[in-house]
This record gives sequence, structure tokens and C-alpha cells, in this order.
Amino acid sequence: MKDVYLFSGFLGSGKTTLLKGMISQMKAQGLKPAVFMNELGKMNMDSDSVEDGVPLKEILDGCICCSGSEKSEAQIQTLLAEEDFDVLLIETTGAAHPVEALDAIFSPLFADQLNFKGIVTVADSKRWMDRNSLSPQIRSLFLEQVRHADLILANKMDLLTDGEQGTVVYEIQSLNPTAQIIQTVHAKVPFSALDKLTPSPSGNVATAPISKLNLNTKVLQFDAPIQREKFEEWLRALPDTVFRIKGYVPLEGDKYPHAFQFAYGMAQWLPEYIKMQNQIVVIGEGLEGVKLP
Repeated sequence: MKDVYLFSGFLGSGKTTLLKGMISQMKAQGLKPAVFMNELGKMNMDSDSVEDGVPLKEILDGCICCSGSEKSEAQIQTLLAEEDFDVLLIETTGAAHPVEALDAIFSPLFADQLNFKGIVTVADSKRWMDRNSLSPQIRSLFLEQVRHADLILANKMDLLTDGEQGTVVYEIQSLNPTAQIIQTVHAKVPFSALDKLTPSPSGNVATAPISKLNLNTKVLQFDAPIQREKFEEWLRALPDTVFRIKGYVPLEGDKYPHAFQFAYGMAQWLPEYIKMQNQIVVIGEGLEGVKLP
């Protein structure tokens, strides 16, 4: 299993600076990092910041999510097949929603090879103070990137007064009470802060905080074919905190599993004509109790 970290945050927030710092720290500890990077332009200036010898895959001129999903899967599959590494660092474009980004990188073809450690969001503290001047769509995305994080770097703290620093931390903590917040300058943070991340609540389900918003993923494997009606009944009973499901479902009476996708309460089935892994990947919040029927 290879640990995976997703770096989220707006353009110019400091994600690439964080990436460079993490690569150096990991190498110093004897770990081999690999990088998957996504930018919206046709040329990725940020890829120059990745050291020689670090496996790198990129998606240019398209988002990691939505239309770029299949490309993302192919690039990560190639990394897993061809490169030797311990940790995968994924730097998303500033326009990526965390749910969409996770959806793109956790393919049922290789999800069981990846250990998702969490979302690290770099929040530009100066922009946070001015967020009400952003357009509604941009502001909403900014808040979603903070809301779904497991670790938040309140960056560029040197540009704020002491009073403003306290306000930023208080407001971010109010939006995401379960994430750790670290005040940073130039996105400097020890790797140990990332290493101890886990996207799942500790303790048993009964004591897990109801307010937990952090995203996590779960791979569910089928031991035997299932009746379609029974599976769809299970879908309808799922909590609203399940945002996405995708994978391959073996149905009774069919030779090959069906490709399956679920989002916003809508299910999509497509027949497959080759043998695939009988498993699905679930993305959402508070997935401890989600099990196959």
C-alpha cells in the first residue's frame, strides 16, 4: 500500500511550495515520493519545481476532475505499474473541488493499492480575509476546499496583523472544527504533521463526532454476485454523506461485472465485456458503517 496525500487550495496559495518542501523532507527520511500534478494551462510551469529522479505525471489543459478523470486514472495506473515509490503526492489545480478530485484518482482498478492519508488544504490567509470580494462561485469553492480538509495550512500569516491572524484561525476552525490548523509562512510544515494524518475518525463509531466533515474513501469487495434489486435497495438506504461510488458490480446471471457509477443519488449501469475486479470505491464522510449488503 502506498500512502497518498491530496494537496488542495487556490491558485497562488502556496501548494507548489508545500510540494517542494515535502519532497525534500521525504527524501531526507529515505522515502521515495512520486508526484501527480494537474494544471489548467497547456504548459505546466510548476513541474519544473519537481526534483530530477522523482517520478512525475501531469495532466495539462484540463481538470483532474470531470472530463480529466479517465486521463487521471491512466496516469496513476502507469505510475503504479512502472515506477518504484513509497508516497504519492497529488497537487490539484486551484479549480478542483476535493470530492471531484478524489473521485478521479480513486479508480476501482487500483484503489486497494493506495492508502489515502488525507486532504491538505493550503489557505491563503490574505485571500480568506478578502473572500467576500470573490465571485459567489469562487468563494464557494474556496470554502469547500477548506471545509473538506484534514489538515489546513493557514498560509501567508506574515502578511497579517496579530489580530487578523487570530480572526483567520477562528473563522477557519468554525468552518471545519475537526481539521488541524497550522499557521504557516511559505507553507513550511514538518512532514510529521502529514504523516500522522488519518481521514477516518479514531475510536468506535458511537463516539465519532457527528460534525466530522472530512472526506474519506472505502474499497468494498464482492465475495459473490448480487441481485441488482438488492444492490439498488442498499443504495437507497445509504446516508446522504455518501457522495460518489464507482466500480464493478457482479450481478447474478451475468458473465461479466457491470461498470457502475453513483453520484447525487443517481445510479448508472454499463455492461462490461471483460473480467474486472469485483469491487467498488465509496467516497464520502463518516463511512465507518457503510458495508455491502
